[in-house]
Amino acid sequence: MTIEEKFSRLGVDNAPGQESLQADLPLELLGDPLPGEPVDFSHGDVDAFRPAPGSLECFLAGVKEGARQAYTPYRGRRAVLEDLAAKLSAFTGCPIDPARNIILAPGTQGALFLAMGACVQRGDPVAFLEPDYFANRKMIEFLDGHLLPVPLDYTRDRSRAGVDLAALEQAFQAGAKVFLFSNPNNPTGVVFTEQEQRAVAKLARAYGVTLLVDSLYARQIFDGRPYCHMCSLPEAPEDMPTIIGPSKTESLSGYRLGVAFGSAAIVQRMEKLLAIMALRCPGYNQGVFFSWFNEPAGWMAERVRAHQAIRDDILALLAPVAGVEARPTEGGSYLFIRLPELTVSLHTFVRIARQQAGVTVTPGTEFGPQFTAHIRINFSQDHKKAVAAMERLLTLVEVYRA
Repeated sequence: MTIEEKFSRLGVDNAPGQESLQADLPLELLGDPLPGEPVDFSHGDVDAFRPAPGSLECFLAGVKEGARQAYTPYRGRRAVLEDLAAKLSAFTGCPIDPARNIILAPGTQGALFLAMGACVQRGDPVAFLEPDYFANRKMIEFLDGHLLPVPLDYTRDRSRAGVDLAALEQAFQAGAKVFLFSNPNNPTGVVFTEQEQRAVAKLARAYGVTLLVDSLYARQIFDGRPYCHMCSLPEAPEDMPTIIGPSKTESLSGYRLGVAFGSAAIVQRMEKLLAIMALRCPGYNQGVFFSWFNEPAGWMAERVRAHQAIRDDILALLAPVAGVEARPTEGGSYLFIRLPELTVSLHTFVRIARQQAGVTVTPGTEFGPQFTAHIRINFSQDHKKAVAAMERLLTLVEVYRA
């Protein structure tokens, strides 16, 4: 494989937030443009949900400290690591040694890449869910790993996330070195039950598989649903880096703050990779971590409530539309929506929605090549604008219905 061929598999045109890179191809539109304020469902709107209180003040305090905060050790400033280890230990129920088990990264995406780079060698089989986070497959391919997709049957039984445990064990038997997954799942929003997580952890221990858990939305759980951190379970394998950060629910994505914690050996390898990739999580930005988990009383509960209200109103719009299906989000800000058969392809419809209705969505094929009838939306938006945009999108579904 040439270097050009390798990077052609990492296309970004359809990735969330990159729609402007798509060629402006002529489209045969049916009917007139649908008026309304544009809404970009490909990512959250930090103007609608402002950054968590105290974050800017913590950033400015870091800037005032100067070199001590700007040029931290690669893993992160000691005071920040100690603060985070205490807070994350309390949040997850998993003891974290700030000197051995935690590292800061430039964003949770950066943390994911560091963890993958620390665990995957060329030719290693890597198990991953479909659907799951759009970058997972691409990271495996970039690292020259061998793809072992595992189905997530999230539509059959709403009492569980739906990981196919038999298929997962087959992947482990086929030699998987790593199993990478998000919980809550992105794009479906399903949450793994404790029973499912125990079963996954037992299989991983039995076959010596490293688990890489993306828990980015662990603070945004709806309907009072219980959330279990796999790292707190007695069945959890030793090699299990967990990725988390304050970028989404807290609207701090612009600071590029990610955290990974887990076994000392993996954290050490991540540190060595970080040293040649980015040196450190941006120094001044690390100060923002002091605001994390220190929001005013009731602030997080209100933010979750506001997101749940948007979710509920959008689900109410979807429910009566023939051929449109979406499992209610249990955690996070995403809905993975199945569309009926249309007269145009999925990617054409996505372009039509943007041009004709001012609505940007992510095609389901970003989360698995088989999801040619799905779109993902991030409903972390202005409430009224999001509902109006979904109404316009459903109008287009009827216009282009086969």
